[in-house]
Amino acid sequence: MTDSAKPKVRAADKRRRLTAAAAQVLHEQGVERTTLADIARAADVPLGNVYYYYKTKDELVRAALSEHSTHLDELTHSLDELPDPRDRLKALIEVWISSRDVAARYGCPTGTLAVELDKRGDGTLDTEAGAVIQRLVDWTGHQFRALGLPAPDDLAITLVAAYQGMSLLANALRDPSIMTREGTRLLRWLDSLNAPDPTPSRTPL
Repeated sequence: MTDSAKPKVRAADKRRRLTAAAAQVLHEQGVERTTLADIARAADVPLGNVYYYYKTKDELVRAALSEHSTHLDELTHSLDELPDPRDRLKALIEVWISSRDVAARYGCPTGTLAVELDKRGDGTLDTEAGAVIQRLVDWTGHQFRALGLPAPDDLAITLVAAYQGMSLLANALRDPSIMTREGTRLLRWLDSLNAPDPTPSRTPL
C-alpha cells in the first residue's frame, strides 16, 4: 500500500467504526439519549473526528439505518444459499430466536428505531427506517411466493408482524423466553402451510 493510500484507508476505517457504533448505541440508548460523544466513545474515535464525517446526529441516525440495511442484506444473502424457501424462513426465525437476549434488553434494532423516529413527526428518517423493514417484508414475501402459497405478501406481513410483536413483548417484560416460545410457534406454523394441489379435481360420473 502506498503512503498516499494510507490516509484514505484510515478514514474509511473510522467511518465504518462510527457507523457500526451508531447502530449499536442508538439501539441500546435510543435517539434522544444518545450523544455524538457516546458514539465517538463506542467507536474509539476522537469526538472532533466525528464532526468531520457526520455534522449532525441525524446524519449518524441515517448511517445507522444504512448499517441495519447492510446487515439485513448480508443475512438474507446467506439465507438465500439454502435451496428450499421454507428452510430459509426457518433459518430466519432461528436467527431471531438466537437474538433473544438482545431483544429482551433492547427490542428489535430497526423496529424500535422506527417507532422512536416516528414520534418526531418530521417524516424523513422514520420513512427510511420503515424502508428497511419493508425490505425484510419483501424478501419474506418472495420466499412464500416461491413456495407457491396463496397470498404470499399477507403471509410475509404476518411473519414480520409476529417478529416485531414478540420482540416488543420480550423487551417490555424483560423475558427472552418469549422469543423462544413464539419463535417455536412460528416454526410450527411454517410447517403447517401447504401449497394448494395443482391437480384439478375430477367430478365423479
